[in-house]
Amino acid sequence: MVLKMMAVFRTPRKLNRSFAVSLMLFAFLALFGAFMALPLIYAVNNAFKPLDELFIFPPRFFVVNPTMENFYDLFALMGSSWVPLSRYIANTLLITIVGTAGHILLASAAAYPLAKYRFPGSSALFSIVVLSLMFSPHVTAIPNYMMMSWLGWINTHASIIVPSLAFPLGLFLMKQFMEQIPDALLEAAKIDGASEYRIYWSIVMPNVKPAWLTLMILQFPMLWGSDGGSFIYSENLKTLHYALGQITLGGIARAGVGAAVALILMIVPITLFVISQSSVMQTMATSGMKD
Repeated sequence: MVLKMMAVFRTPRKLNRSFAVSLMLFAFLALFGAFMALPLIYAVNNAFKPLDELFIFPPRFFVVNPTMENFYDLFALMGSSWVPLSRYIANTLLITIVGTAGHILLASAAAYPLAKYRFPGSSALFSIVVLSLMFSPHVTAIPNYMMMSWLGWINTHASIIVPSLAFPLGLFLMKQFMEQIPDALLEAAKIDGASEYRIYWSIVMPNVKPAWLTLMILQFPMLWGSDGGSFIYSENLKTLHYALGQITLGGIARAGVGAAVALILMIVPITLFVISQSSVMQTMATSGMKD
């Protein structure tokens, strides 16, 4: 019963649209897509430009004499560092993967009872979550630092990972999506003998896949680009963003290396978005799910 209801629930709707309208829409979106891709194309070209092309005026959009010297210089500089490049990469992957996965699990687990159950204080809790969306991270920076200090987590990766788990937008987005899941689908699963944990993991999470993929797209770049800020002081615990950023502070002589750094730092989040974009785009459309 549950499998049949989920199959109907996931069946896509066919749009009644003529070929001419579809062609015009495709051309319109392609035009704007090409325009939005210009900064990325420019960054890729800059990474392969020699210094004389980087400083030429007026600047050239496309590289004329591509070179790999920028990347060779980058790896040479990183190879001379007393902290291995692999350590910076491992630190960044640890913070990014644990922070992103932990946030998705925590936000979805908290959103499920708020979306599908009514208990004393549920409305007040959700109101607090909505209110917290109004505060900029800069406003909560000092309280956040004080809490990490009291817990003894300063100069540890936990000082970056734990605050990222409480990203309020994740809980808000997951709750809004879970409210669209028909209650009849969950009641049918209960009749079939499924536990709350089984319903959450096997029914709710697959049906809110666009929501948690969107959270992954939002959270991953934020953690990937973290440099530790005022929380991490030890060089062995620093991230890749910090290490590469320090290299680019060498002045105009390292402009080419800086262009290579910019490409390396942006390529991972962009690749992640390209892989999951088909599901993420569903968050921008109404699904029509009703009880």
